[in-house]
Amino acid sequence: MEDKVVVTKKVVLKHYIPDGPATESDMELAATDALRLRLPPGSTAVLVKNLYLSCDPYMRSRMTKHDEPSYVDDFVPGTPMPIYSVVVAVVVSLRFSISIY
Repeated sequence: MEDKVVVTKKVVLKHYIPDGPATESDMELAATDALRLRLPPGSTAVLVKNLYLSCDPYMRSRMTKHDEPSYVDDFVPGTPMPIYSVVVAVVVSLRFSISIY
């Protein structure tokens, strides 16, 4: 695969949400700097492209500013939201054959 330059995206929390459900207007999909995609020669890594991303219910409480410490930190407005979820992706490049057992 030749090097490919892409612009990736990130989900940013615009502001803390005091109560109620999160809406699209509470978040922003922002472009990042250009990134060069490439697998090093001899690498057995797989390069994937995410097609869908999930904003799971547990994330809602992290969108509120809490005064008391919690088992997980609040998201910080203006910064990318770390998304830990299963994603649907397609393989963009790989350097070995795939076997299905």
